[in-house]
Amino acid sequence: MKIKNIQELQALLDTPKSIVIIPHTNPDGDAIGSSLGWMHFLQQHSHHVEVISPNQYPNFLKWVSGSSAVSIFEENPTHAKGLIEQADLIFTLDFNTLKRIGEMGVEVSKSTAKKIIIDHHQEPDDFADLTFSYPSLGSTCELVYHIIAALVGGDQIDANIATALYLGILTDTGSFRFPSVTPTTHRVVAHLIEKGANPTEISRLVKDTAHLGRLQLLGIALNNLRFDERLRTATITLSHAELTASDFQKGDSEGIVNYGLSISNCVLAVLMIEHPTDGFVKMSFRSKGNFSVNDFARENFSGGGHHNAAGGKSDLSLEDTHNLLIKKLEQCEEDLSKA
Repeated sequence: MKIKNIQELQALLDTPKSIVIIPHTNPDGDAIGSSLGWMHFLQQHSHHVEVISPNQYPNFLKWVSGSSAVSIFEENPTHAKGLIEQADLIFTLDFNTLKRIGEMGVEVSKSTAKKIIIDHHQEPDDFADLTFSYPSLGSTCELVYHIIAALVGGDQIDANIATALYLGILTDTGSFRFPSVTPTTHRVVAHLIEKGANPTEISRLVKDTAHLGRLQLLGIALNNLRFDERLRTATITLSHAELTASDFQKGDSEGIVNYGLSISNCVLAVLMIEHPTDGFVKMSFRSKGNFSVNDFARENFSGGGHHNAAGGKSDLSLEDTHNLLIKKLEQCEEDLSKA
């Protein structure tokens, strides 16, 4: 943690401020956990804090303390714009380019508030006054923990903060399976448990509260899975019709892409979902070893993220997207064979 950045942040937070916290579009466990954990910490220090999500997020994340107060920009843009206009500070959590928040990006860019990035994705854009960017960390929640510890020490973390941060670390590390997990990650988690996070209950609320359609969608996805031995790549497609048949709800596709990586000799898994209303295909990439899906997604599918986990999109049909993907991967066959 850069001492200069902590000192600058401390100076910004020395007196009570009107603060807005923004997670990325389609927020996941790390985005919600880091936003609400940071919100609880700031509220401890007498700041007025509003969390504004660009759009709705999954029901299996709405049990987190403070989630009922989250404003949804898509549902009430006038209210959200007013909060942004009145803000002294704007924190953007778990994303590093304003493209990740859609229309909200315009409002944030024209705001006179000081803007602070707290994020763990690679190659942040230059839109903030202060940037905490640590791509080596497995989650933004782990980064928030380190920032709090640097500002005031870990003793001020209460059960609400601990629970929110544990949630994000759990989900963004694949339940502690990804290469980004370090000994420090486990020490952080141990401290969060000591401060009131309940691992069993958090895991149950995230993983064992699915509706029937979510499990049926997983069955369809696995039936659609194809594996290319030559390219060591698993692909999964989900059409709009298949989503509809499974009573698709936000968050239902979370984690499906990881099933592809469980295949022996697979080093790349790609999930392609036909977006029901916006006419594009949403893509999720996961890899093992030294094949960078961040670079691949940036170069070919208007995306990016981490070395082994990234997102992207295609304006082609689902079938044409799959065909284009295979064509692009054939150009990377040597890299895939060595990954």
